[in-house]
Amino acid sequence: MSTAETPAQRLARNFSELLQELRVAQAGVQILFAFLLAVAFTEAYEEQPFGLRMLHLVTVLLATVSSALLIAPAVWHRVLFRQGRRVDILRRANLFALWGVRFLAAAMTCTVLLIAEVAVGGPVAIVIGVVAALMFATLWFVFPRLFDHDAGGTD
Repeated sequence: MSTAETPAQRLARNFSELLQELRVAQAGVQILFAFLLAVAFTEAYEEQPFGLRMLHLVTVLLATVSSALLIAPAVWHRVLFRQGRRVDILRRANLFALWGVRFLAAAMTCTVLLIAEVAVGGPVAIVIGVVAALMFATLWFVFPRLFDHDAGGTD
C-alpha cells in the first residue's frame, strides 16, 4: 500500500537531498582550498612569476566564494529552521548551490591552468585550461539541460 507524499514531506525530502548534494560539493571545494593554501607556503611559490602568483590568488578567491555559497544553506537552515522558513531557504539555497558549483568549476579550471602553466607553460597550458572549462561546463551544466527534454518527472 502506497501513501502519497504530503507537501511538508516533499519539502523535507527536497531539503535533505539538497544538503546531501552540498556535502559532496563542499568536500571537493574544501580539499581544493586546502591544497591552494598549502601552495602559498612553499619556498618555490616565492620564486614564481607575478602572473602565476596572481592566477593562484584568483583561484583561491574563486574557491573561497564557492565555499561560502555552498556552506550558506546549511547555516541558514540552522539559523531559521524553527521559523517555518524552509520553503524560502530551499528556494534560495538552490540558487546558492548552483552559483557555488559554478565558482567551484571556475576554481578547478584555474587550478588545472595553474598546474599546466607550471608543467608545460604557454599556449599548451591555455589549451589544457580551456579543455577543463569545457569539460565542467558540459558535464555539469549542458548535459543536465539535455536531460530536461528526456522525461517529465517530478522532484
